Amino acid sequence: MVKPLIAIAGMTLTLMFASAFSSGETLNQYPLHAAAQQDDVTRIEQLLSSSSKIDARDQSGSTALLVAARANSIGAAKALIDAGADVNAKDHIQDSAYLYSGARGHLEILKMTLAHGADLKSTNRYGGTALIPAAERGHVETVRTLIEAGVAIDHVNNLGWTALLEAIILGDGGKRHQQIVDLLLKAGANPNLADRDGVTPLQHARKRGFGEIEDSLLAFQARQNKKN
Repeated sequence: MVKPLIAIAGMTLTLMFASAFSSGETLNQYPLHAAAQQDDVTRIEQLLSSSSKIDARDQSGSTALLVAARANSIGAAKALIDAGADVNAKDHIQDSAYLYSGARGHLEILKMTLAHGADLKSTNRYGGTALIPAAERGHVETVRTLIEAGVAIDHVNNLGWTALLEAIILGDGGKRHQQIVDLLLKAGANPNLADRDGVTPLQHARKRGFGEIEDSLLAFQARQNKKN
């Protein structure tokens, strides 16, 4: 038990460290980051015209664009992206503006990153694509957008979960997650792809009492069997 607890503690400290250096306490050291946090487009334009480096990192490894993505500062994100900010630049905990906006459902910023070269194969610190946390958190339109963009539907993260599995295992079984399951299935998600313990999405849905999702999975499997 000691080693897992040490690992968890280490990860917690890392996340706290990264968060602290993106907070207001240190933003004054990074004026471009501060302007991004505050969605101050005029200030961003002034700083960029005075030779501020657009992809400069703060002590957490964050660029100004990533700060804008975290704050959902849409105007700032647009100004930075239009000026050439790297939408795939990652911080010390493997977040990028693309991955973060996808995970948090910041749809407008996500669409900007997709239009400016977002790496659909890039993964977060858990080895997941942007689609997996979006599915887990119930961001229906974000999931739809990422599917349409071409993110791999059955990508498996470090936990052994696909977007479909994570939507069921960590979701609440409500309408948003029901819609997401339907979107994933229609996009070609494999309903028989089990987790590392051999438990399928259907079995997880039954175990959690998600009747509507169970019905969707059974109906999908019935249609597939009929086709075959």
